Amino acid sequence: MQWMIWFGLATTVVLLLLTLTSVNLQRRAASDLPVIGAVANFALTNQDGQVVTLQDLRGKVWVADIIFTRCPGPCLKMTRQMKELQEALGADAGVKLISLTTDPVFDTPSILKQYAQRFNANPAHWSFLTGTPQQIAALAIDSLKLTAIEKKPEERVTPEDLFIHSTIFVLVDRQGRLRGVFETTGDDIDPTTVKAKILHGVRALEATP
Repeated sequence: MQWMIWFGLATTVVLLLLTLTSVNLQRRAASDLPVIGAVANFALTNQDGQVVTLQDLRGKVWVADIIFTRCPGPCLKMTRQMKELQEALGADAGVKLISLTTDPVFDTPSILKQYAQRFNANPAHWSFLTGTPQQIAALAIDSLKLTAIEKKPEERVTPEDLFIHSTIFVLVDRQGRLRGVFETTGDDIDPTTVKAKILHGVRALEATP
């Protein structure tokens, strides 16, 4: 009986030490993510017609990208990658996923909802946001450092070839600060490695108050 008590105490101590070590490592990883800049206040509309603001995301770690539903290029691949993040994080995750549209005139909430449903996006965790071009630009370009440039008609290969835009995912911490930038496409980019890096960053920021 005495041996079992000591064994139980030793096991508890080891588990506590492992937990503390894990937390310290995650916080150290978070400190390796530089503060790139603060995200300015915004108010955009999601696929359910609800207004989403920066205040709604306070206290949450979030990952964002920029796409448009008529995109003939990398958007489908990017959205599939975001779907994989949603699956990896799980239904109970507090992390938010944000997909902005570069094409707000066409991408109304109802269009975005149809697009979201194609990828089984959970609206409790993954928001597709639209607004005026000026509102989108203020968040995407000024705060999140995402690029979105409309192509001139003579430069378009197809009628849907409307924009040149970033193919990166960005990571924002609980305080609304931009902390990470991850390229998702390219011949030398391994999607599995990118996902692992983003998840590592997410968990590091989640471990930081």
